[in-house]
Amino acid sequence: MTIEQVSPSSGNQPGIPDLKIHIVGAGMGGMGTALALARQGFKDIHVWESAAQLGEVGAGINVPPNLARILSEWGVLDICQAEGVVIDTANVLDCATDKILTSVNYSDYMEQEYGWPFTTVHRAALQKCLVQGALNSGVVKLHLGHFITKYDFDNTRFQLGTRDGPEGEWVDADVIIAADGVKSKAREAMLARVGVVDEVEDTGQAAYRIMVRRSAINEDPELLPFFTGAQSYRWIGEKRHIIAYPIENHDLFNMSTTQPDRNFVQADTWTAAGSKTEMLQTFHDFCPRVQKLLQLVPEGEVLEWKLRVHKPLPLWVDHNAALVGDACHPTLPHIAQGAAQAIEDAAALGVILAKVGDKADINKALRVYQAIRKPRTDWAVNTAAENSKGLHTQDKASRDNAFSQADANGSNPDKMISRDVHDILFKYDVVKEAEKNFDRLFAQQ
Repeated sequence: MTIEQVSPSSGNQPGIPDLKIHIVGAGMGGMGTALALARQGFKDIHVWESAAQLGEVGAGINVPPNLARILSEWGVLDICQAEGVVIDTANVLDCATDKILTSVNYSDYMEQEYGWPFTTVHRAALQKCLVQGALNSGVVKLHLGHFITKYDFDNTRFQLGTRDGPEGEWVDADVIIAADGVKSKAREAMLARVGVVDEVEDTGQAAYRIMVRRSAINEDPELLPFFTGAQSYRWIGEKRHIIAYPIENHDLFNMSTTQPDRNFVQADTWTAAGSKTEMLQTFHDFCPRVQKLLQLVPEGEVLEWKLRVHKPLPLWVDHNAALVGDACHPTLPHIAQGAAQAIEDAAALGVILAKVGDKADINKALRVYQAIRKPRTDWAVNTAAENSKGLHTQDKASRDNAFSQADANGSNPDKMISRDVHDILFKYDVVKEAEKNFDRLFAQQ
C-alpha cells in the first residue's frame, strides 16, 4: 500500500499527550482510532495487527455523509473520493421482472441536506485513506504479524504470541483499544470476567461478494449503464437480494448478495471460496440483466461468508480497555453503516481521551464513550436486522404495494434509502455530540 503525504495533525493538545495508547486491529475501527488520536495530538500510539501485511482486499463499501464528515475533518476524504463514485439515484427492483419498485434521487437532497454526497468506493480505498493519515502523522507505529494471546485488563496489558506457538512478551499500556473485529478475542475475555458467554448469533443468512470489470462486458449496451451511470440497484426476491453499484471510477461493478445460509463452512469459519455454479443456481430466477452480470464474475473470485450478529453487549469497557467497531456492535450490511459506525467510535474516542487530564480518570472517560456510542449503534444494529426481514418478505403483493406508496421525501420500506433513516444517520455529528455531552456524562460515572 503506497503511503502519500497527509496533513499530520489538527494542532490540538490533549490533556496527557504522551499517554501510551495501544490499539489491537488495523481495520477501519483500529486505523480510524489511530488517526483520530493522532489528530488530537497524542504522541505514543501503537497499532497491533495479526496480518503480515495490509493488502488491498475486500469489495465495495459505502461512504455516506456521516462517514464523509469525519474523513473530511481528518483531512483524508479526498484520498478515497478520488477513486469513488458519487451515487445520484438509488433503485429497488423486482428480481424477476427487473421492474423498478421505488427510486430515490439522492442528487435532490443528499449533499444539500447532509453536507456530503453518498459515495461508493472499494474497501481498499477507504482503508488506504485511514492508513495514510495515521502513518503520516509520525506518531502512529504499526506492528504487523503480531497475535494477541491474552489480556490482563486489571493491569492494562496484553501478551504477544503466534497463532499456535508459544506465548511471548507482555505489552504495557495506559489505554487498550480493541478493534479486533467480529470475532474479537478482547470481547470474549471481557465478557468472561462478568460471567457472560460470548455467543455470536447466526442469522441463517449468507452473502456473496462478487465484482465484474468493465473490460469483461465487451461494451454490452444492456450492461454498460451499470458502469457509466451513478446509480445503485437492489434486486429483491423471496429470502434473497442483490445490491450493486459502480466503484473505482466506474471501472468495477460491485455486487453483494444475501441469501439463505446453506451451512457451507464449519461453525468456526466465517468465509470460504464460493462456488460460481451454486451462486448461479441460487439466483437462477433473477432477471436476464442480473444473469448476464453473474455469468461474467470470474471463476474463482466468488467469496461467500456467513452473516452473523451479536446481541447488544452489557458492556464495552473493562478498566482502561474499550471495544470499538465490529468488536462490540457487528452490523448486518443492510443499511450500509458498519464502517461508518466504527469510524464514529474512533472519532468519539479521539475527543473523549483528549479531555483526560489524569490517568486515574481513563476508565470514567471510556465509560463516557460507551454511554455516547452504545444507544446509537444498538439502534443501527437493530435497524439493519429489521430491514433484512422487511426486504425478504414472502408476501410479494404487500411488498410491492408498500414500495408504490413510498414517499420520496419520507419513509421507504427499504430503510437504506429512507429519508427518515437518513435524517437520523446523516445529520448526526459524533464530534459535536461528544463535545456537548462529555462533562455531563463524566460527572455521572
